Amino acid sequence: MSWWKKLTPDLMTESLSDISLDFLGKKGIRGLIIDLDNTLVPWGGFEFPPGVKAWIQEAQERGFKIFLVSNALEERVNHFRESLDIPGISQAQKPRRGAFRLALAQMGLEKNQVAVIGDQLFTDVWGGNRLGLFTILVSPVNEKELFFTRVVRRLERRVLKRLKA
Repeated sequence: MSWWKKLTPDLMTESLSDISLDFLGKKGIRGLIIDLDNTLVPWGGFEFPPGVKAWIQEAQERGFKIFLVSNALEERVNHFRESLDIPGISQAQKPRRGAFRLALAQMGLEKNQVAVIGDQLFTDVWGGNRLGLFTILVSPVNEKELFFTRVVRRLERRVLKRLKA
């Protein structure tokens, strides 16, 4: 797989709540590995943006298995695991494949049945693509981020520009 292909999401949307659950179901997707910070909630924040919690609840009602995979600390991830009543992994070291493999195993699903949803090319999309999962890139919920993430975003914008061309 080429470097560019590893960084190319299968789908891009503005937000999590813009993702059609009907579309995912028709693609055979039964499980969702979702990033936490700037995908579900603002980085460091605890409030869900409008529509996000309802989208998660609808996905659960439709039978999608949902699993948080985040590079955030355990205490933060546990808060949202409990709040949403879903399993999750903290300090996942994305884009490494270990956390994604663990999520697949715990969901009991095959690679072709799972989508990864996140806001970063170099962690969420690259990590999901390395395993052959369906990847969805959403725009960050908020501009507030770690310093390192802001630096990486500059490179991300260049890569996205090239991918769109």
